[in-house]
Amino acid sequence: MNKPIAALSRRQFVVGAAGSSLVLGLGSALGGCQPDQATSDLVSQGGSASFSPVMWFKIDANGAITMNIVRAEMGQHVGTALAQVIADELGAAWEDVSIQHVDTDPKWGYMVTGGSWSVHTSFTQLSQAGAAGRIVLTEAGARMMGVAPEACRVEGSRVHSGSASVTFAEIIQAGAVSRSFSQEELDALPIKTPAERTIVGRDVPALDVPAKSDGTAQYGLDIHRPGMVYGIPLIPPTRYGAAVRGIDESAAESLPGYLGAVLIEDPTSTLQGWVVVAAETMPVALKAAQAVQVDWQPGETASVSEADLLAEGSRLARDPSSGTLVVDDGDVDAARATAATQLDATYRTATALHFTLEPQNAVVEFDDVGQCHIYAGNQWQSLILPLLAQVLDLPETNIIIHQQYLGGGYGRRLFGDQMIPAVLASRALGRPLKLIFDREADSRFDCARSPTVCTFAASFSEQGALTGVEHAAVAGWPTLSMAPGFMAPGVAGEGKFDGFSISGADHWYTMPAHRVRAVNNELAQKTFLPGWLRAVGSGWTGWGVESFMDEMAHEMGEDPVAFRLALLDGQGKNAGGEGSTVGGATRLRAVLKDVAERSGWGRALPANEGLGVAVCHGQERGMPTWIACVAHVAVVPETGEIAVKKLWQTIDVGTVVNPSGAMAQAEGAALWGLSLALHEGAEFELGQVKQRNLDTYKPLRMADVPELDIIFVDSDAFPSGLGEPPLIPVAPAIGNAVFAATGQRVRDLPIRLA
Repeated sequence: MNKPIAALSRRQFVVGAAGSSLVLGLGSALGGCQPDQATSDLVSQGGSASFSPVMWFKIDANGAITMNIVRAEMGQHVGTALAQVIADELGAAWEDVSIQHVDTDPKWGYMVTGGSWSVHTSFTQLSQAGAAGRIVLTEAGARMMGVAPEACRVEGSRVHSGSASVTFAEIIQAGAVSRSFSQEELDALPIKTPAERTIVGRDVPALDVPAKSDGTAQYGLDIHRPGMVYGIPLIPPTRYGAAVRGIDESAAESLPGYLGAVLIEDPTSTLQGWVVVAAETMPVALKAAQAVQVDWQPGETASVSEADLLAEGSRLARDPSSGTLVVDDGDVDAARATAATQLDATYRTATALHFTLEPQNAVVEFDDVGQCHIYAGNQWQSLILPLLAQVLDLPETNIIIHQQYLGGGYGRRLFGDQMIPAVLASRALGRPLKLIFDREADSRFDCARSPTVCTFAASFSEQGALTGVEHAAVAGWPTLSMAPGFMAPGVAGEGKFDGFSISGADHWYTMPAHRVRAVNNELAQKTFLPGWLRAVGSGWTGWGVESFMDEMAHEMGEDPVAFRLALLDGQGKNAGGEGSTVGGATRLRAVLKDVAERSGWGRALPANEGLGVAVCHGQERGMPTWIACVAHVAVVPETGEIAVKKLWQTIDVGTVVNPSGAMAQAEGAALWGLSLALHEGAEFELGQVKQRNLDTYKPLRMADVPELDIIFVDSDAFPSGLGEPPLIPVAPAIGNAVFAATGQRVRDLPIRLA
């Protein structure tokens, strides 16, 4: 699918001394000025002017290098990885590097952290930035040493020529560092070869860990502003259509410091029927939230249940006229009409919640010049800013989101909708306000992963050969509600679909005929706000596709690994292209062969134990990460209890920027895949999720963590994404292992003991 990343205009790259520091940035129309003019200004002032559209880093007179990070930090050490890319090309000493997470400003361009995109989409641009800095420092250092630039090399924050060297600090102190690069020159810069890299591909200390360890890291919940009051949201019985008929504050009015209940009137109707209770202190706000009584008129979905949502999904999946064609290769109808045998199956997933450790929150303050300052952790600032501008009737430039560390994101903080009641309540009260959701409110307000239904129909010839597969996937669509401009066109431009909700169905297997329909569950769309949850659509399409692959192999009497290998031939559209798609399905074939060998695929196991396999190209076909997974499970026949003993994964993500960080990402994602497979599942009841705290919504516990054996393919290929893909193949590998152990096919997630 097309990634919703706005293309940045990069006509000029400007390097110059600004107030005794070296600054590097990309000239862009997003910066509010024309790059050519900005360049001439800088040159005419002898390099003393400050020019900072889309600035990536600066070096001060002491040689300290600060990397500006536009991606959100939620435990994945993204700032460290991006800083490594720049620092390597720059020739910096890692101990000189620090990071700074920036606030919203048009000069940064499009700001989003999700989709496992950060390294993949930034690698080239940041490599060019570092290379440009290295060239300028080399030229300046060469002049200072009286040698030719060609005689110099840069490493350890020094420019060397033979036994002589000058430090970055000495170069900055000398001044007169100024140069611009056209886009053509940038593209032609001599980027280091993999063999020349000294920081990319190495384990370096994560730059965010010290602040997190000593308590100085600032999360949204940590922020305090002078004169700040506290707000607690009162959430209506339905996400949409609810209205407040009356508010009874009588039981709260005697509480010392109680400020009142604010009716939230959102002009965008993103929030409907909300009330925020405010007080001078948090304890009083919590008491007041219990005391204030709201009389609500609920919306039309007040009686909707999980069973209703799944039933509607099944109905839509069976309707061939529903949805949008995403894949239409070969003649599936002819294969169906001439089939000697057929195989049909339905795979479902339950509602799943994010349950971030840090519940939703936001601190809001309006200053004396009409600007709104918001302090919160957010993953997609460029998505929520336009909506906040409508809510407040302010220019986007008058709204500043001060980025904080995220106590968990996983896709929930892609949409900053918790900021809406915060800004409206703060403005109504005329005070800075910290809005905090308790755990139950956070669960009810969650943008849950939609319950889903996937149907499959396979056709086989008289000789038992596979002739065609049809797949329909029904879900609530996050993009439809939150970012409709990023909906993708269907086959031949007919209809639109949410690419996030069908990723993984457009797989890399070569099939004689293959058709995929993406279908929106309108009842889900009306009942709640479907959200992006780690791996998004691949989390349910992968469950269905890879489980059904095993069903087809069993139907044909073939080994599940051999069956997959035969279909991963890298032919036709599956040959791959440029970037991370180089090699196509042959790379997926390679990781499958490796994991099968490492796991001892085909070996004899004790009774009621089995191995299951699954692969994925997570998360998107245009940005694949090639992963194969084998799960070893043991099943207790009397109870149906499933124990996952070990998970193997072989991962080809191309260039691995930070090995330890990559492994942490892979392990965390794989364990969440296990959690969703066996433990996590909510259900809608009376229009809202029933499970609202960790006593009833139970993620994976430490006692159930299996042995993990994960390796990365040693590769110089362009880097892909890693935050989400290792989650995808875990559930189907477990389901297929259960079948191998028991002969019983499981088709619903989570897999329940029954």
